[in-house]
Amino acid sequence: MTTTQKPFEIPTEMRDFAEKGVQNARTAFGTFLGTARKLAETVQTSTQTSQTGMGTAVARGFDYTEQHAAATFDLAEKLVRTTDVKQALELQSEYMRNQMSALQSQAKEFATLSESIKADLNKAQAKV
Repeated sequence: MTTTQKPFEIPTEMRDFAEKGVQNARTAFGTFLGTARKLAETVQTSTQTSQTGMGTAVARGFDYTEQHAAATFDLAEKLVRTTDVKQALELQSEYMRNQMSALQSQAKEFATLSESIKADLNKAQAKV
């Protein structure tokens, strides 16, 4: 007796529920990050660091956090819609390649920013 095995399928209702959960999490994280960014801008303005390399580094840190979160939520939304394990693994591999590439370029930018911060600190110490 030979039986054919059906592929694993996630019920539509469960998939819809998971997709809504990802959307809600994205919205909540966006609200959190927006609030954190406003707080950082307020602190920078009150301490006059917004015109320095440190201010730029903080702003870029928030930008990168948003980019990484968006990519992660995009992946989650795609994974919710996958129909098989192979597709899910392909999506995960693509995500990891893109994230590694982004991290490499971001690390280079932060290295440049750190030199700017070092120069700002040296200027400040020279004034003292």
